[in-house]
Amino acid sequence: MRTRIKELRARYDLTQDDLAKKVGVRRETVLYLEKGKYNPSLKLAHDIAKVLQTTIDDLFIFDDEDNQ
Repeated sequence: MRTRIKELRARYDLTQDDLAKKVGVRRETVLYLEKGKYNPSLKLAHDIAKVLQTTIDDLFIFDDEDNQ
């Protein structure tokens, strides 16, 4: 899974720490999400998408979609 978190976070001039505080997780969680090393819960994915003013589908790119 790939994400657009870093790209969208930059659009709103948010640091990893800023985003983490807004969604109630540690900065390391945001780092792991950006690197594709952590799969978020549906609630966390929803919360991040809401903060970044996008949809979950636009935020996360799943590997099976890349191969189509």
